[in-house]
Amino acid sequence: MNELRRRYLTTPIYYASGEPHIGHAYTTFLADTLARYHRQSGAHVFLLTGTDEYGQKIQEEAAKRGVEPQQLCDEMAARFASAWKEMDIEYDRFIRTTEEEHRGVVQAFLTRLHRRGFIYDDIYSGWYCVHEERYWTEKDLTPEGNCPDCGRPVRQIEEKNYFFRMSGFQEDLVQHIEEHPDWIVPEIRRNEVLGFLQQPLADLSISRPASRLHWGVPLPFDEGHVTYVWVDALINYLTASGAIDPDGSEGSQGFDDVTGSWWPADLHIVGKDILTPHAVYWPTLLMAAGLPLPRQLLVHGWWLSGKAKMSKSLGNVVDPLDLREEFGTDAVRWYLMREMPTGADASYTPERFLARYGELANVLGNLASRAISMIVRYRDGTVGDAAGSGLDGSIGSTLASYHEAMAELKVHDALEAAMDLARKANGYVETGEPWTLAKDPARGAELDEVLASLLRTLIVLSALFLPVMPRKMAELSSSLGLSSVPSLEEAVRIDTSTLEVRKLSPMFPKAETQV
Repeated sequence: MNELRRRYLTTPIYYASGEPHIGHAYTTFLADTLARYHRQSGAHVFLLTGTDEYGQKIQEEAAKRGVEPQQLCDEMAARFASAWKEMDIEYDRFIRTTEEEHRGVVQAFLTRLHRRGFIYDDIYSGWYCVHEERYWTEKDLTPEGNCPDCGRPVRQIEEKNYFFRMSGFQEDLVQHIEEHPDWIVPEIRRNEVLGFLQQPLADLSISRPASRLHWGVPLPFDEGHVTYVWVDALINYLTASGAIDPDGSEGSQGFDDVTGSWWPADLHIVGKDILTPHAVYWPTLLMAAGLPLPRQLLVHGWWLSGKAKMSKSLGNVVDPLDLREEFGTDAVRWYLMREMPTGADASYTPERFLARYGELANVLGNLASRAISMIVRYRDGTVGDAAGSGLDGSIGSTLASYHEAMAELKVHDALEAAMDLARKANGYVETGEPWTLAKDPARGAELDEVLASLLRTLIVLSALFLPVMPRKMAELSSSLGLSSVPSLEEAVRIDTSTLEVRKLSPMFPKAETQV
């Protein structure tokens, strides 16, 4: 596979103990938007998402509901898969960690580490948070004695665990981060990890006793223990890549040669709350196994409600499916991608959602409606062989800004550049006054030039907005006489004289209710 023309993108796998919410939707939309952009650019893309189905939270939630853990996982995985299909997520694989293939890869991976001497057993004594499924020392706890991550009560336990010699890879990890300044973006998260690594790195507990937690992947060298859910979950990226045979044989494909697989991942997309597992646990595990590291981590912020993170426990989570019912999937995608600067936090408010929806309606929707109506009214849907070069300068600068922003993973900036082109096109309508030109037969060539310029710009806009609004852009391109939304490269070369433009229903109707 041509490494320059492939993109393996991943979302986190979502924990199967709760319903999909705006946090899940944002991450998945972001991954889907980038994947669609790369497909448009001619790359071979593999987008992975799925569900994380083992661990104590699943075991306890299933017991609470009076069902078997597998039944709970089946129900929740189906809900996530259904939600993403309804929201036009074009993933290539939906992985579930309860799949036999994944269990085999996890056990093959751990066998490799064990044989290499990177796993040992010891007694752990300390504090444990069930919700985060993490151990904490006394000094880590909050002043109230709770988990520092989620604020919930912790349990004091003492038990035998197996540990990964993570401490032995601290210097290698620091060196990798320093030599690859764009490995973690944005820079604030890179600095956060380097700050964390200024302290001695402890070894990582990778197991839980099966007597306490039965719902997990058994360790291949001790079936009295199951794999720590974070270790199991991280390995999903390898499972889906096809780099490792799940038969567990030493020297199998992937341990020594990943050629022909999708590994290494080009981009892991994660929220800042799971930065440490992805930027510390995962690379050190890969180093120990002798496998290449992922090429980049994009770490996004949180959606806030007021000043607080959206959280099920706080009861302030917005369901994106509710917004979709009123405004459509593409409007929800647009808001989430446009409103949050990639890597930063953003606050959801009904007012901001309506403002971003208004931008779609008043700028892009208005342009499409005016331009198409005039082409149909004044020229029966065809613009002839006019050059249509009136907006070429704006198109060229927009494409340059758009590609640069996407390359830097600044999706919000890319969308701003695209919307700015729509604004300029609306200004072009005002200055060109095609309604005035249409009244004077002697100025027919001028009218054709204005209409052809608007048509060419709409074609380019359909390609620019496709990654974030695939359904609406398919409608727009169809109205412009195209069989499908073109790639950006194709969009600037289409012969507009061959197109038959048809009327288009309002793309973004006025909202009937408040959100």
